[in-house]
Amino acid sequence: MPDLSQLHAEHARFLWGLGYRLLGSAADADDLVQETFVRALEHPPPDRDRPWRPWLTRVAMNLGRDVLRRRRTRGYIGPWLPSPIETGDDRTPPSFEATLAGDETTEGRYDLVESVSMAFLLALEVLTPKQRAVLLLRDVFDYSVADTAFALDVSESDVKVTLHRARRALADYDLERCVPTVEMQERTRAAIDRLLGALATGDMRGAERLLADSVVALSDGGGEFFAARVPVVGRERVFRFYSNIARARLGTAHFEVRNLNGLPALLGRFDDDAPGQAPAMAQHVILDRAGHVRQILSVLATEKLGAVRLPTPARA
Repeated sequence: MPDLSQLHAEHARFLWGLGYRLLGSAADADDLVQETFVRALEHPPPDRDRPWRPWLTRVAMNLGRDVLRRRRTRGYIGPWLPSPIETGDDRTPPSFEATLAGDETTEGRYDLVESVSMAFLLALEVLTPKQRAVLLLRDVFDYSVADTAFALDVSESDVKVTLHRARRALADYDLERCVPTVEMQERTRAAIDRLLGALATGDMRGAERLLADSVVALSDGGGEFFAARVPVVGRERVFRFYSNIARARLGTAHFEVRNLNGLPALLGRFDDDAPGQAPAMAQHVILDRAGHVRQILSVLATEKLGAVRLPTPARA
C-alpha cells in the first residue's frame, strides 16, 4: 500500500473540492476527507496496484450521500444555507480553481468556479443525494457515464436517467445562471456598496431601484441566533427587515467585502454583544439578468463561518 501521507498529498485537495460541492459545507467536507482516508487505512481496496483516485472517490461519494440523507432526516431551524469559503480575487492559474478541484480535473457543463457559487450550491438542494452526486460528477467534473457508475455503484442506465432528472430539476437555475465572471464580480461589488449605502441612509427609493420586485432574503442562524425563520419576500419587506437591523447594529459593525464562493460578499463583525444576536455574518447578494438583487443570503451560524477570515472587531 502507498504511504498514506503520499495518498493524502495527491488526492485530498480533489476530494475536498468534491465533498464541498456535494455537501455545501466546509466542515463536512473536512470530515469527509478525513473519514475517506481512515477507510483507506483500515479497509484498502483489494487491488492496490491500480490507480487510487477512482476508489477514493467512490468511498467519498458513498460517505457524502450518507451525510446528505442524515441531514434531511434531522430538523433544521430556519433556512439552511451553504457555508461560505474564501476564493480570492485571482482567476488566473494557479488560482483558487485548482485548490477547489485538483490539478487533474476537467470541467463539464458548469465550470469549477460557478459550481462553488452560493446560487449553484443552493440550487443543488432541490436534488436527491443520488441526483446531486451524478450531476456533480457528470456536469462539473466531466466524468464519463462509466466512471460515474463505478463511483456511485449504480448501472450506467441509472446514471443517464438520474442525470436527466437532475438537469430537469435545475431548469430554473439554468435560466438565471450565476457565472462568476469578472464582470459579474464588479456588478456584485457595486450592488453591495449601493445596498449598504441605502440601508445606512434609509434611502428607500435607492433600494427600490436596486432590489428586484420578488427579491427573497434568507437568513441561516442555525437556531443559534435570532434570524428570520422563513424567507422574507418582496422589495418593501426585505428593505424594512434589513433597515431595522441596520438601525440597531450598524454603528457597532466592521465590514469588509471579499470574494467568497467566486463573487464579492459582505463580511461583518459586531461588537455590541447583544443577547441572541450573531457576532458575525457573511452576506451574499445574487443578481438577476437585469442587475437587480434577487436574493440576499445571510449566514450567521458560527459553525458555518469557520472557513472564512472574519474582520477585526470594530472596537479592536
